[in-house]
This record gives sequence, C-alpha cells and structure tokens, in this order.
Amino acid sequence: MTPEMLSLSNSPLLFVVAMIVKILVVFGVTMGIVAYATYAERKIIGRMQTRLGPMETGWYGLLQPIADGIKLFFKEDIIPSEASKLPFILAPMMILVPALITMAVVPFGGDITIGQYIIPLQITDLNIGILFILAMAGLGIYGITLAGWASNSKYSLIGGIRSAAQMVSYELTAGLVIVAIFMMSETLSLRGIVAAQMEPLWGAASLPHWMHNWYIFSQPLAFVLFMFSGMAEVNRTPFDLPEAETELVSGFCTEYSSMKYAMFFMAEYANMIVIAAITSTLFLGGWDGPFYGPINFLIKVFGFMFFFIWVRATWPRVRYDQLMFMGWKIFLPLSLANIVVTAVAILALQ
Repeated sequence: MTPEMLSLSNSPLLFVVAMIVKILVVFGVTMGIVAYATYAERKIIGRMQTRLGPMETGWYGLLQPIADGIKLFFKEDIIPSEASKLPFILAPMMILVPALITMAVVPFGGDITIGQYIIPLQITDLNIGILFILAMAGLGIYGITLAGWASNSKYSLIGGIRSAAQMVSYELTAGLVIVAIFMMSETLSLRGIVAAQMEPLWGAASLPHWMHNWYIFSQPLAFVLFMFSGMAEVNRTPFDLPEAETELVSGFCTEYSSMKYAMFFMAEYANMIVIAAITSTLFLGGWDGPFYGPINFLIKVFGFMFFFIWVRATWPRVRYDQLMFMGWKIFLPLSLANIVVTAVAILALQ
C-alpha cells in the first residue's frame, strides 16, 4: 500500500456506498446463480440420462427459470386448515435468509483500487468469520424443523426430525474438520485463511506460479470429509433423507405451495453455493488462481456445483441407518484422527 492509498473507513459516506454496492452485487449474483442452477441441473442430468432437458422456453430453454418463477409466483397459496399458520409462513424465510446472510463473510476477490481508496472484495471481514458461518448453518435447521412441525402432517414432521438429526451428525464433523484448518492458518478469518494459502508450495518450482499452498494438498482427508458433510447438511442426494420422495412424499415441504414451496428450493441452491464457496475458500485458495480473482472464485464454485449435480445423477439415496452410521462411526472418528495427525505434523515441523 502506498502512502497515498486510503481505507474506506476514512470516508464514512464512501464506506456506506461501497457496502451497499457490494451487498447488491453479491445478492444479485447469488440469486442469479440460484435461478440458473435449477436450469443447469435439469440440463446436465438430462444429458447424463440421454435426454435434452428444458428446450421449449427460449433458446435451448434458457428462459425456463424465469417461466418457473412467474408460474410459482401466481399459483394459489394454500395453507392447510390444521397448520399453525404463523410458523408455517415464517419457516421458508428462516431457511433462505441465513443462507444469503452467510455470503456476507465470504471473500470473492482481493482488493481493488478506485481513486485513492482501497476496496476489499468482501462485504465484511469478521475475525471469527468461519464461526459466523457455522452459526448461520445452525439457524437454517430451525426453519426445516419448524416447517415439519407447523404443517401438522406426519410426513412433514418425520422429514423435519430427520433433518435435525442429520444436521447434528454432520455439522459436528464439519466443525472438527475446520479445526485442522485453524491450526494450520492460525486465524478464523476467511480472508486470513486465503492469505495463508498464498505462500509458495514446497518443492513447487516446476508448478505454475499461481499454484500455492492450497490446503487440499496438505489436508486431503479434511477436504473430502468437509465436502460430503456439507452435502449432507444441505440435504443433497445421496443424503436427501429429509425429503425422500419415495418415502415421505416431499418431506418437510409436502404441504407447501406457490412461492413458499419455491423458497425451499431457493434455499437449497443458495446453500449449495455457500458450501461450494466455503470449500473453495478453505481448501482451494479462494480467489487465488491464474485469472482475475472473482473469476477464479466463480470457476471453483461452479466446479463444485457441477460435482453436486453429478453426484445426484449417479448415486442412489442411502438408507437412514447408513446415513447415521457414516456420520457417527466413520466421519466423526476420521475428523478427530485428522486433528491429531495435523497437530503432530505441525509440532514435528516446528
């Protein structure tokens, strides 16, 4: 930083304007990806199953997400007569809002300079950013459980209970996996974790100049555990037991219609983006890469989302007892062992 460069904190008005612009950009990009993730999933799975997917609405079906949104917006909103109305209405928002708030602490680029001011490409850099993300992830489960209970339906209630048990099982593993990242980076700030991964990779003279010390190289087990725990937390196949259409009709959202029903799916895809963004930040250097920072970040996020869609198209849903067995008897012991091995390795290298 040159002496002429100033932080936005020196100008309160510019700070507020920059924050509003960043919030609008992040919200707009996130919701745009949410809308077209549904289209991408239908097209990709269609190709994998020798189908075409949406083709009629717009060129190659590109307007299908807009058509679906308009259809759901104007559909009749039905609330069951025996439902608890206020919790029934609030539940979809309680799932979607935490997913969107989580993006506030995810860094999607380095710093840019406008005039003499330096603007970080992140809405806010909390020094406990990863704990904030875990807290928001924990809030989302309240919406699912509340939707299951408020619907006054046995299928919805079972789906809500399943989701609560699933979250407890896999969030514990995800939290323990992140402990190993804390130990290596010595910070809870997501921006600090990215900076820690920008150190040169040992013995990497022959690798590209942008190939730094990404934690996927030193923490491959943690990477795999976190990725699959994230899939279980957002109820993606093969861990979509809270919905399980073959058993529970549509699980916790069985009694919902219109935009409330759409908000559950918006929350699912928003959570997919969050998991992809956090995994990229913790293990793949965030915005670090051969291209401009946000472009690197989006490429990694889209890569993980493609992987989630690929898994849905190829893996069958596991049984509930298998889900619990993996969470408590495989993932949890492995995450604890990873912490021990990481601690021993750090002490040995000091």
